[in-house]
Amino acid sequence: MAAQEQIKDVLALSRRVIFDPRMSRWTSVAQLLGEVALCGLIIWKVPYTNIDWTAYMQQTEQYLAGERDYHKIAGDTGPLVYPGAHVYIYRALHGLTSSGSDIGRAQVLFGILYLMTLGTVLGTYRAAGAPPWVLALLSLSKRAHSVFLLRLFNDGWAVLGLFAAVAAWQRRWWTAGAGLFALGLGVKMVILLALPAVGAGLWQAVGRDRAVLLAAGMGQVQLLLGYPFLAAYPWSYVSRAFEFTRQFQFKWTVNWRFIGEETFLSRPFSLSLLALHISLLTVFLLGRWMQPSSTGGRAISIPTLFKRLIHPPPKDVQASIARQVTPDFILTSVLSAVVIGCLCARSLHYQFYVYIVWATPFLLWRSGMHMVGVVAVFFAQEWAWNVYPSTDLSSSVVVACLAITVASSWIGIRFPTTR
Repeated sequence: MAAQEQIKDVLALSRRVIFDPRMSRWTSVAQLLGEVALCGLIIWKVPYTNIDWTAYMQQTEQYLAGERDYHKIAGDTGPLVYPGAHVYIYRALHGLTSSGSDIGRAQVLFGILYLMTLGTVLGTYRAAGAPPWVLALLSLSKRAHSVFLLRLFNDGWAVLGLFAAVAAWQRRWWTAGAGLFALGLGVKMVILLALPAVGAGLWQAVGRDRAVLLAAGMGQVQLLLGYPFLAAYPWSYVSRAFEFTRQFQFKWTVNWRFIGEETFLSRPFSLSLLALHISLLTVFLLGRWMQPSSTGGRAISIPTLFKRLIHPPPKDVQASIARQVTPDFILTSVLSAVVIGCLCARSLHYQFYVYIVWATPFLLWRSGMHMVGVVAVFFAQEWAWNVYPSTDLSSSVVVACLAITVASSWIGIRFPTTR
C-alpha cells in the first residue's frame, strides 16, 4: 500500500509539473539552467556560419569613419537597411569583439542575448497563465538557436525589444513598454507587425489621450535614434531604414516558394496579400483586440470605433475597460498580430523564425487546441523552417502552420468581459 501511495504521489507531482501553471515558476528556472549548458555546447561544438556578421562590421566601420549617408553604407551582402539602433548595437559589438574578429566572444554575447530573450518570453508566458509543457516548447527549436548563436543576426535584439515591451505592459508599465517597443523597432522594422494590436491595447489600457502621447513618444524615440543620419541625409535614412518598397528575391523565400516564381513576383499576388493582411487586421481588431471595450464580448462596428475615438468614455467606464487589458490579453493580441503579419508577408527569411517560434505555441494553446495538436503543429513548423533551401513542401507547411495558428486564434480565443 505504501508503495502504491508513493507511485500515486509521484504521478500527481509529475502531472503538476507538466500541466499546473503555478509550477512554471520552478520549471522555467530549470529550463533556463538547461539552456545555459546547451548554448555553451552549441558554441563549443557547432561551427559558426558567417552570413551577415562581416557585412554588419563593414557597415559599422564606415559609420565609424564618419559616413552618415545610408545610400553609401554597405557591406558584402548589401546596403545598410536597418534603423539607427541596429547601428549603435553593432558599433558596441564591434568594440567588444576586436572589430568583429573575435567570433567566439561575439557568440558568447549572443548566447547571453538568447538567454535574456528566452527568460523574458518565459516571463510573459507565465504572466499569461501558460502551463509548463507550453513553456518547454520554447527551448526545442534548432533554428532559433542557430539564428542567435551561429548566425549572429540582428533579429535577436529586435525580438528582445518586442517581448520586453510585452513584459512591461503586462505589469502595467505603459511608458516603459512603449520605450522598449520603440527600441526594438529601432533595430528592425518587422516589429511594426505588432503595432495594430499594440495601439488597440494601449488605447483601452490608458485611454485615448495618453495613448496618443505614448505613440508620439515612440515616434520621438525613432527620431532620436536616427538623428545623426536624419540631420545629414534625411531621405537617404528614411528610404533605406524603413524601406516598404523593397524588392523580394524568390530564391531566398521560406514561405511562398510553392506558388512558383512568376506568381511570387507578380503584382496581383502582392496586392492580394496586402488585402488579406488588412482584412485580417480589421477582423481581429473589431472582433478580438477591442473586446475589452465591447458589450458582452461582441464585435465592435467601425462606426462605433470612430465614435469612441472622437468621444472617449467616462472615467469610470474607461477604468472598467482598462482592468480587462490583462497580461493574457496583451500577450495574445500582440502575438496574434505578429503571426497575421508573417502569414501575409510575401517573403520570410530564415531569421524571421524567431518572431514566429515563440508566438505560435502560446496562441495554439490559448485557442484551446489539444496538447497533441499543439505539439504536432510546433514540430511540423520546426521541420519546415529547418529545410534549406526551402522546397514546395516545406514552404507549404510554413504557410499552413501560420494559417492554422491564425484560424485557431480567431475561433478559440475569447476574453472574459464584465461589461
